[in-house]
Amino acid sequence: MIARQKNVLDPNGVIANWMRNRNTIEFLGIWETIHNPSFNPLEFEGFRKEAGLNAFTLSPTRWIEATNAIIYAEEADVLNVSMFGMTAKQWREANPELKGNIRDYATINELICLSNMENINAVLINEGIPQGERLIKLNQIAIQQMQVLEGNSSRNLLK
Repeated sequence: MIARQKNVLDPNGVIANWMRNRNTIEFLGIWETIHNPSFNPLEFEGFRKEAGLNAFTLSPTRWIEATNAIIYAEEADVLNVSMFGMTAKQWREANPELKGNIRDYATINELICLSNMENINAVLINEGIPQGERLIKLNQIAIQQMQVLEGNSSRNLLK
């Protein structure tokens, strides 16, 4: 997405520059600390100290190997299928005229539900629930939560 936005011929160069940035490394460290129970903070500290230096380069492969990072794209599609009934790629193919991604066109209730499902999915992953079972559970949760959220529209809100 980053490289596509810049319309460059070598997207790997754009990604490599992004992965070299100190702010990116800090963000990745915070993300992994919150979402990845297998995160290796000692290894990360070495990356953090090197970040921003001209000699520092970090490839996604090196990051995953060194920090035990989870590959998020596949998990994002588990959530997309649970919530929207399709992967991000399927949505793009069905909506070539639209810019952005499936989540950019979600309602506020869908985004609330999706946020809840991300947290639940992390718990299910920690419990060792296989992906197929998680997909079914998350879909059931999405249906239930959307019924609750959509049913709340007639309630008076506190001001």
